[in-house]
Amino acid sequence: VVQSLALGLLLLGAFLAGAVLVAGVPVLRDPVQLLLDHARYGSLPLVAALTAINGIAEELYFRGALFAALPHRRAVLVTTLVYGLATVPTNIPLLVFAAVVLGLVVGLQRRVTGGVLGPIVTHLTWSLGMLFLLPYTLDVWM
Repeated sequence: VVQSLALGLLLLGAFLAGAVLVAGVPVLRDPVQLLLDHARYGSLPLVAALTAINGIAEELYFRGALFAALPHRRAVLVTTLVYGLATVPTNIPLLVFAAVVLGLVVGLQRRVTGGVLGPIVTHLTWSLGMLFLLPYTLDVWM
């Protein structure tokens, strides 16, 4: 759990550092801002709960059931690609990018640990951290 928490924090730090750069590019920043507006102007506790439940469900499916159903050699690649493709309909390029990076990291983590607890902890650390910290990071250029 500690390793997974540390991995989630490293991902969070890397993405927040990238967000500082992206904040100055409206075509990339604006779709993310619209997504974050749901948390800013809605019920933050509800959005946080849904973010956590969604993160757990994603890991149970992608790094649990789907991963186990695939040949070992292709499991990380296929689950990462399918996870990334699942975000394409959002029309948020950075969300697709984030899904591919996160999917690859937790897919490799699943391969190493053999279970889904590590990927769940990493995913929750990253996604809840992004929910609470990304709005402030994107506001750096405002």
